[in-house]
Amino acid sequence: MAARLTPLAKFLITAIVLGGIGTYAYRNKDKLSMLAPQAEKPTSSIPPTATLPDDPGPAVTDTSAGCADKPEVRFYHWAWNAQAGLMLATGGKQATDGGLMCKYGVNLKLIREDNVDQMQSLLATFAEGLKGGDANPSKGGHYVAIMGDGAGMFLKSINDRLIKLGPEYTAVVVGSAGYSRGEDKFMGPPAWKADPQKARGGLVAGVLRDGDWNIALKWLGDNKIPNNPDETSYDPDALNWVAASDYIDASQKYVSGYCTELKNVKTGSKEKRCVDGVVTWTPGDVTVAEKKGGLVSIVSTKEYRSQMPNAIIGIKKWVRANRDIVKGMLRATFEAGDMIKQNDEALRRASAIAAVVYNEKDMAYWHKYFRVVTQRDAQGLMVELGGSSVNNLADNMQLFGLAPGSTNAFAATYTVFSEVVKSQYPKLMPSYYPVSDILDTSFVKELAAEQKGGGEADLAKFTGERIKQVVSRRSWDIKFATGSAKFKSETMGDLQAMFKDLVIAGGTIVEIHGHTDDVGASDKNQRLSEDRSFAVKKWLQEQSQANFPDARIKVFAHGSNQPLDSNASAEGRAKNRRVEIVLGTGSES
Repeated sequence: MAARLTPLAKFLITAIVLGGIGTYAYRNKDKLSMLAPQAEKPTSSIPPTATLPDDPGPAVTDTSAGCADKPEVRFYHWAWNAQAGLMLATGGKQATDGGLMCKYGVNLKLIREDNVDQMQSLLATFAEGLKGGDANPSKGGHYVAIMGDGAGMFLKSINDRLIKLGPEYTAVVVGSAGYSRGEDKFMGPPAWKADPQKARGGLVAGVLRDGDWNIALKWLGDNKIPNNPDETSYDPDALNWVAASDYIDASQKYVSGYCTELKNVKTGSKEKRCVDGVVTWTPGDVTVAEKKGGLVSIVSTKEYRSQMPNAIIGIKKWVRANRDIVKGMLRATFEAGDMIKQNDEALRRASAIAAVVYNEKDMAYWHKYFRVVTQRDAQGLMVELGGSSVNNLADNMQLFGLAPGSTNAFAATYTVFSEVVKSQYPKLMPSYYPVSDILDTSFVKELAAEQKGGGEADLAKFTGERIKQVVSRRSWDIKFATGSAKFKSETMGDLQAMFKDLVIAGGTIVEIHGHTDDVGASDKNQRLSEDRSFAVKKWLQEQSQANFPDARIKVFAHGSNQPLDSNASAEGRAKNRRVEIVLGTGSES
């Protein structure tokens, strides 16, 4: 995807200048090397864990409003293929005659805005207008859209400001237009993919603390590899970082062989270290592949398919006072999403509109990289590039846990990545708002009640095959009653944490491996480890059958045959009593 900015970059500037929690901008093009906290040197730690018309239409040139008799509704967004449904529904820079937005009475105006600090100011200006008595302010933004895994910090910053006007003036998420499904990724040497522990001591270039940094942080947590949050130092036992000014700079740092001197936290000496990995997004990954090559996708939003939902945000007071407009906007977007899912001509039309609205690239670019593209890089490696998806009503029902058998995946990604940033930078983000304060699913619920069907949800499909490519391997301390497969009450927190992690990694196969210590007969231990593995599987499916179908989960029992430590001590036996979760895919890459 092109030119999304990182909210945390702007957030950190404000935090340093004002000494408090500030705003942050997704994919900021300002220099980020000065943004790391300087007051203290953080230490490395493991991150916590519809029918298409026969004629799709001519090239898009007309951007005039088609339903100007309706009040103008302004929507600020960055360039992102996940918004293809929004583009198609609007028909141009402003809702066009005969388009879905005008059909549902919404005079929507699309405005590209890459600076999330500015997005927050636009929301604040709009809220202040509401507070001043204007029912539909002419200044500011009715909506903005960001990535869901950054919503915690974005909403913490803006709502700390808006709540002073009153709780009804705070910002809330009302729906989702689509997902990143592959284009945001962590790229590294093939050896890191084959054995994640070989990433220890690696040096990665990227826009620090943004969505792609989040991908790497989750992968580190799942593989129990420490992260070094201080980019001025080098930890040979952790993954280390070089700040990039934007996603193109990140890829260029790798392509150019960028090196820097960093202080080794173990020895105290300065060492020359060169970039050997990248976190980036399309077309940054294309630059890496075509200009130098040698890196593969370690993990991306293809595997972590629930991590980056598009999050549509508005001011609570206005959205609740204008329910028909909000539902009209969502309905048009969802129906256009269905068109794109069913017909490539709809995607081509949306891509042509996107090129006009974003004023960047051409239709061919947006169309090509909408889906994951596999191509050979400069060194002959096969690499995956691009990948997004659009959402319909059924996808929103799944995302927000409103469909039978689903769970609130938005809540999971919001909470998990808020905790990641909080754990790595506690002074900059000591807290965040609970999901109940920032999410209003009533509009999606009402649409579901009013409409029959709503399309088919895009659920991950599994065939029951074994893992061929491991993504991560992590042991969980799931506590059971002695000699039993019944969970102890104190283990519920660990189960919930594991559940959220596995929901986010919804594109992966899950293998549950049960292990015991060597106390007791070996045949009984074998049966016990099997019973406990099946207990974990059953519990996951009770929480969300849609996210954990039988074909996704495999169960393996090892008894006491694979100890991690000596069974001669109580500490060793405790380590050996474990449930290991292996995530992976059914194809090698």
